[in-house]
Amino acid sequence: MHHRRRSLRCALLFSLLASAPAWAADVSSRWHQQVEAISAGKGTVARGDAIGARLDTLGIAWKREAFVRGDQAGENLVADLGGPDNAPLLLIGAHYDKVAVGHGATDNASGVAAVLELAQALKTKPLQHHRVQVVFWDLEEKGLLGAHAWVETAGREQPALYVNFDVFGWGDTLWMMAPDGGTPFVAALREASTKEKLGFSPGDKYPPTDHLAFLKAGWPAVSFSLVGGDEIDPILAVFGGGKPAQVPKVMQVIHSERDTTAELDASRVDDALRVVEQGLRTWDHQNAH
Repeated sequence: MHHRRRSLRCALLFSLLASAPAWAADVSSRWHQQVEAISAGKGTVARGDAIGARLDTLGIAWKREAFVRGDQAGENLVADLGGPDNAPLLLIGAHYDKVAVGHGATDNASGVAAVLELAQALKTKPLQHHRVQVVFWDLEEKGLLGAHAWVETAGREQPALYVNFDVFGWGDTLWMMAPDGGTPFVAALREASTKEKLGFSPGDKYPPTDHLAFLKAGWPAVSFSLVGGDEIDPILAVFGGGKPAQVPKVMQVIHSERDTTAELDASRVDDALRVVEQGLRTWDHQNAH
């Protein structure tokens, strides 16, 4: 009888493993490989080529969209995952440019790789009530120029939600910029974070990044980072002009020669991306049209 029960448990386990989607396996390893490939590029063109190569591998059509804002010219990369005809748009993005020093691994190849993983997940199992596009912004480091150019383009479709990723490189806490912490979307993320035993910190205080272009236009937007929970208050203090007693790792790494893949820690990346994906699927159902 004991042998039979053990056999039944093994059969159930193999059944669950067999039914798990292929994209869900080894997320953290793929994420790390993508960060390496992107941050190996010495310039924006090479970084964009690495992103395009990954999208090609996933069978996702993409294009370069040139823009000019002021005296600066750049290229946003746009990929369309499709979805139900005439459904509202979910837009997901991250900036792929970097400052002159370092390799831009944390800031922001880490966020780009997170978006690529979500793109694979949402292509494999599409949302039921929204179309999905992913965009990789250029010239964020020059003043969010790629995102501003996108929002300001005449005739651009306003998304039902824009979801941004910036600095997604290590830590035990999913940090969320949420203008309203009381929404069902935030509640769904909190529930998913609890299940994954991952810290979750939503709030309207957050460093400046591409979501601001959308909020300025009156378009709904949120943003995510993966950091150490004990870094959040000191990060906000630095951006507020203060000098915390302990400089957080993020502020020691970004915009410096230390911004390489050596600083990354992928141990909670898969958990964090699973939380975001579960939250987006719940949001999709909550906002069925």
